[in-house]
Amino acid sequence: MEEPVKESVLMTHIQELVAEEHRLLDKGTLDAAEDQRLHKIQVELDQYWDLLRQRRALRETGRDPRDAHLRPPDVVEKYEG
Repeated sequence: MEEPVKESVLMTHIQELVAEEHRLLDKGTLDAAEDQRLHKIQVELDQYWDLLRQRRALRETGRDPRDAHLRPPDVVEKYEG
């Protein structure tokens, strides 16, 4: 059975994505490939923040945080900020 991902690993991944997002945004003008990468990063950030929130909510309600799962982009992109 696959070992569940620890929250520290999730946070490290989120921090790496945020750093890359900031590097791209700081450039100002992006070429097509960079713009695509920025969009991909933003979607992935939404997915991983959602996963982290799911894990925390499950834990707070006495359930197993390992039941959380990465939701598809079309689901998390519909959430309002």
